Amino acid sequence: MAPIPKGSTVAVTGGAGFIGGWVVKLLLDKGYRVRACVRDVNDAVKTDFLRDMPGYASGRLKLYSADLDKPGCFDEAFAGCQGICHVSHISDYDDQDYVRGVCEHVIKSINKAGTVNRVIVTSSIAAIISEADLNELQRRPVFYEDRYPDEENPKRTTAKGQGYSMGKVALERMFTDAAEGSGEWDCIRICPADNVGPILAAHQKDKGPWQNNIEMMLKGKYYQNGAYRPWMTVDVRDDAECHIRLLENVDVKNGDRYIAWSTDTINVEDVCASINRLLPELGHDTPKITDTFPEHIQAREEKMRAIWAGCDLRNDRIRAVTGIEFRSLDSSIRDCVESLLSVAGVQPQLRDGFTLPKSS
Repeated sequence: MAPIPKGSTVAVTGGAGFIGGWVVKLLLDKGYRVRACVRDVNDAVKTDFLRDMPGYASGRLKLYSADLDKPGCFDEAFAGCQGICHVSHISDYDDQDYVRGVCEHVIKSINKAGTVNRVIVTSSIAAIISEADLNELQRRPVFYEDRYPDEENPKRTTAKGQGYSMGKVALERMFTDAAEGSGEWDCIRICPADNVGPILAAHQKDKGPWQNNIEMMLKGKYYQNGAYRPWMTVDVRDDAECHIRLLENVDVKNGDRYIAWSTDTINVEDVCASINRLLPELGHDTPKITDTFPEHIQAREEKMRAIWAGCDLRNDRIRAVTGIEFRSLDSSIRDCVESLLSVAGVQPQLRDGFTLPKSS
C-alpha cells in the first residue's frame, strides 16, 4: 500500500502515554492532523498536556475517548484517517484470549474506516529476545528483526512471565495477516527497546518501567534488572520519530519489522551513577542498588551478565529505511531526569549542602 500523504489525518492509540504522547507531538510538529485516542478525555491529569499542545487550540488535534476493551471504541476516531499508530497497551497480557480479542476489534475498526493506508503497530523487543531459557541467547546471540523467541520451549507460558512477549508476537501476526487479507492497508511492525527520555506529563513517570526506575533512583532506591539484563535503550523521541518515518516511507511493505534501538547497552547501576556525572550541579546522593533475587539467582550473576555481554544488537534495517540518527544515551538520561524534576515535581535525594532551586 501507499505511504500516507503529508498533512493527512493520523490516529494514535495510547495518545496520553509516554511513547504515544511523543508520537502525537511530533506528528503535529510535522503538520499532520492528529486524533489522540485516550481512555477518558475527561481525565484532566492524563489529557491536559495534550490540550496544551498548539494543535489543539486550532482543532488540528482532536481527542477521542476510546476504552480499548470495548469493541467499536475506535470506529469514530479511525473514520477518515489515512494512518494509524497503534501504540496503546492492553490491560492484561496474561490472558491471551483477551489479547487476541482486542486485536480483532481494533482491526475491525480499521477495516470499517475504509480510508486507512498504513498502520504502525507498536510491538516490543520482548517479541524478539524474551527467552524462557537464557541459554538460548548463547545459541542465537544476534538480535535483529528476523529473530523471535524460542516459541517451542515448554516454559514459554504466561505462568512463567512470558505473557507480554507472547501477546506482542500475537499482535504482530494478527495485524500483518489482517492487512494482507484486506488488501487495502499495510501493517508495519516496530519493536522499541527500553524507552528513556523526557516525559511530557507527570502521570507518564508511572506508566513505563524505565522512567519510573529513574524516578526511584532520584528518590534513593532502585532494583536490579531481571536476569541481570542491561538496559537496551532508545530515546522516546527517536522511537516516536521512527513511527512517523515508517508511516511516510515509500519503500516499506506489509509485514516489515523494525527494531527501534540505538544499540547502546548499560547496566542499571551505571544508569544511576550517570545522574551525578551528567548533572553534578544537582548533587544527587547516588544510592546503592537493591538486589532482591534469591541466592541461587545471585550465584549466577556473573554467568548471566556474560551471556548478555555476548549478544550482538543490530539496527541496520531501521537506520537504512528511516535515516534515523539515534541520540546518545547520556542526553536521554539527562533529559529524563530534568523532566522528572520540572514536569512531575520529583523530589530527589541530595547530598548535604545541595538544595533544589526555588520555583518562581
